[in-house]
Amino acid sequence: MKERRTGRGIRTILVYAVLMTGTLLFFFLSVSMGTGKISWQKALQALAGHGDPDTLTIVTMIRAPRAILALVSGGALALSGYLLQTFFRNPIAGPYVLGISSGARMAVAMAMVVTVIRGGMLSSAEMVTVSFLGAFLSTGVILLFSLKIRRMSVLLVAGIMVSYICSAVTDFVINLSGDSSVISMHGWSQGSFSGASGSEALISSVIIAVSAICVFLCSKPLWAYMSGEEYARSVGVSVRGLQLVLITQSSVLAGTVTAFAGPVSFVGIATPFLVRGMLKDHRPVVMVPALFLTGALYTMGADLLSRTVIAPDELSLSTVTAFAGVPVVLIMLVRNRAG
Repeated sequence: MKERRTGRGIRTILVYAVLMTGTLLFFFLSVSMGTGKISWQKALQALAGHGDPDTLTIVTMIRAPRAILALVSGGALALSGYLLQTFFRNPIAGPYVLGISSGARMAVAMAMVVTVIRGGMLSSAEMVTVSFLGAFLSTGVILLFSLKIRRMSVLLVAGIMVSYICSAVTDFVINLSGDSSVISMHGWSQGSFSGASGSEALISSVIIAVSAICVFLCSKPLWAYMSGEEYARSVGVSVRGLQLVLITQSSVLAGTVTAFAGPVSFVGIATPFLVRGMLKDHRPVVMVPALFLTGALYTMGADLLSRTVIAPDELSLSTVTAFAGVPVVLIMLVRNRAG
């Protein structure tokens, strides 16, 4: 038993070392690669506030905010998917599949249309608030279904239907508006980190960091909850309170990402599966940081591919994440079936 624990500890250290190294590597690739290639040395100098004005502008005003938004968004989606999978006790539950991202997207689109009609624009804070409300509303609908539907397979179908309805309403609103500033949301509605500003990267980073810390601090009661509700109650965990935290935090995380980057598919489903396979240790205190780093790697890698494969044009971010995520989900389903 002691040897097994030692081996698992070494494995965890190695996994964390690889994830942290990979995160730094992908971040520097994100700020150095693009239509105009910048060397690592110049990129580092620009991040430190030195270098020629053109390089400083490209790195600090365009690429660094995009890389930061991709990093924190990936971590947020991974944690959101993990919380939803824990709550619904289903390995293919996620913010995109259950319609939570689509609900947030619909709320932002409708609010933007109303604001544009009145001659204004949504602020970052308003976008996050509206997106969270949309995500929370979609989650509430799924919870209502869960009271009547006990079979998780049917509940997931209900979530997919909610996602389709929200997407249909969003597309209808965008096309009906006829305003160029709203129609330009089409790229955002497919998922994209393009055009991220420093203020958006800062706001999303603060919100996601606070939420991620909250999830990490819940690691002990979360581990008890994963052992069963009766066991959790027996060790003093408020099950209803913890469930409220799971739903609220998953909505905040998914809603924040959707507000600034649009809906991004499969990250929330595939990442927890990958992390469980890498760590072989399912304790939340170990899983949560690894989830964040793996999600960050996933989205930064997808963002790099989306803007380099057919440069100077860009692929939809969700297209790239789906190409990488679908095989993972299929493998997961086959393994679960075999088990």
